[in-house]
Amino acid sequence: MSTTHTTADNPSAPGLTPTSGEPHHDRPLRKATTAQLLAWFMRIFMGVKMQSCINAISGIVRVALDFAFIWATKVAIDIATGEPTAATTALPHPTTLFSAGSLLIALMALQLAIGYLGRWIAALLGVDAQNRMQRRIFEHLLRSEWSGREARHSGDVLGRLISDCQTVVGVVTDTVPQALAVMVRLVAASAFLFIMDAKLAVTVLLILPVFILLSRLYIHRMRDLTRQVRQTDSHIQATLQESIQHRLVLKTLERINTILDKLTQLQQTLRHQVRHRTIFSSTSNLVLNIGFGAAYLFTFLWSANRLAEGTITFGMMTAFIQLCGQIQGPFRELTRFIPTIIGSFTAAERLMELEETPVEDDDEPVHFNDGVGIRINHVDYAYRDGNRQILSDLSLDCPPHTATAILGETGAGKTTLLRLILALLQPARGTIEMYANDGTHLNVSARTRCNIVYVPQGNTLFSGTLRWNLQLGKPDATESEMWHTLSLACADFVESLPAGLDTVIGEGGAGLSEGQAQRIAIARALLRQGSMLLLDEATSALDAATEEKLLNNLIDHGRHQANKPTLIFITHRPAVVKHCSQVVTLKKNQS
Repeated sequence: MSTTHTTADNPSAPGLTPTSGEPHHDRPLRKATTAQLLAWFMRIFMGVKMQSCINAISGIVRVALDFAFIWATKVAIDIATGEPTAATTALPHPTTLFSAGSLLIALMALQLAIGYLGRWIAALLGVDAQNRMQRRIFEHLLRSEWSGREARHSGDVLGRLISDCQTVVGVVTDTVPQALAVMVRLVAASAFLFIMDAKLAVTVLLILPVFILLSRLYIHRMRDLTRQVRQTDSHIQATLQESIQHRLVLKTLERINTILDKLTQLQQTLRHQVRHRTIFSSTSNLVLNIGFGAAYLFTFLWSANRLAEGTITFGMMTAFIQLCGQIQGPFRELTRFIPTIIGSFTAAERLMELEETPVEDDDEPVHFNDGVGIRINHVDYAYRDGNRQILSDLSLDCPPHTATAILGETGAGKTTLLRLILALLQPARGTIEMYANDGTHLNVSARTRCNIVYVPQGNTLFSGTLRWNLQLGKPDATESEMWHTLSLACADFVESLPAGLDTVIGEGGAGLSEGQAQRIAIARALLRQGSMLLLDEATSALDAATEEKLLNNLIDHGRHQANKPTLIFITHRPAVVKHCSQVVTLKKNQS
């Protein structure tokens, strides 16, 4: 057995580049430009264009039916009052009150049917679109480069995957098509009113430039307020998730009140931000509503005066008032859409940040068929914050079919070294290559990970059945293969469980002891059958007898394999060291 002492004590080594980010959940959200947002939304639209187009067409059809109903109402009133305008209209029209009433009933039935079908189709297609977008971003995250010290809290990421995806898809597939239909309604109502009375139409439409000016100011301010609300909401979600996940720690430290105080402070901040946003939004809407009310009152008085003069019919007066509503309605709808669209801008920026994470190389995996070794050449590694260098000028060779134990105090870089071998992290300087006895060699990357079986430290089981957890190692594993690897991992206790492999465990392996969960994780890894086995404190929760039996199983199992795996242990346990031909000790950087 050989012993190698490797130090990591040079914080000023040249050539270091940032490799990962320090968690900082309060950092401000990067503000995207309008052009970037529009380009991103267009890309999203191309993936859901069928849903968007169906919703837009449905909305435009409803607009056409609304105007047909207004026209039919005017005709029915003219027939009832004996006015001649119905008989002189150029459009096909009913000539009796019964036929006019029948037309109104038919139009109303069509409106109800189109509305029902539109909502039903929009709901189904909207869920499909949301699922696809959520899956796409989720897949991007799973395939993206892993930094080890994530810049975003998992609660924040979950919030983006759920609520932000829902917001963006809702805007693209529902709000934008509705806005298009609203604009069609505005143009059609304005044209209709202009044909009937040009002066009245121009007067009513004078609100348009004022509305556009106020909207620009409103959008800018509301976007800032919405961004603040979403950021605070993410902090609340992160606090809730962490507190639930670590509630045992809070109980034993007797700090439940502390976390409740923190939550209360965040909730008060959110309440203040929402109140500020609501006051601003309500005040803006009040100003617009005063303008809308004035326009409606003017239309009513104008029409009443024309009716008194005998220049219009009662049916035309009714049509004027309805058309005024059809013009003001779109403005009211746009004031409702604006906060939603602004919220989608913030949601889009948050999702764009997730998509900025680089994706790992997805080329074909490279399999080594005759055992593999790892050669580490003058590697430096430091986290992005630069406060401490983890590894400095590290060189190490783990030949194929050998067993290496890596020792060192906490923080010396043992787990970091394994992550470098797995190509989850990239060295700032130096190289790490995987090689075979036949001379084949290749720098480690996502493509070489297929040769490695990895058992991380801690409880890494998923909620669900034991069978499901084992199948993550090999989806097509047979029952005999599962029982065999369970036996190798000293997890024979599964046989005594009432449901055996179908035993259901909770989040974090709840229902099993730490030692049992550790052995299940080892069995899951062994099903993968790689050429290199990395175990990071994988026996820390086992008693001495079980640990010795497990190590003997692993050594004997590898000895009888045609392609004996290379073993690398991160450990503090003497029982592991005696099974290894090489021992490497890492020393913690004291800077």
